[in-house]
Amino acid sequence: MEENQRINCSVSSCKYNNQKDQLCQLKQIVVTPIQGIETKQADESMCSSYKNANQNRF
Repeated sequence: MEENQRINCSVSSCKYNNQKDQLCQLKQIVVTPIQGIETKQADESMCSSYKNANQNRF
């Protein structure tokens, strides 16, 4: 990724989200299609790099 590129994120439950600046702290993300959805809208894809911030706190 080019150094000046940023991934903005407002998903507060993701552990990679810097909520103060609403930035993804990963150097890269994986975006994948959702099978069986062909709406030609943003809901056809999802961030596969998502990890829940509370996932390992049990």
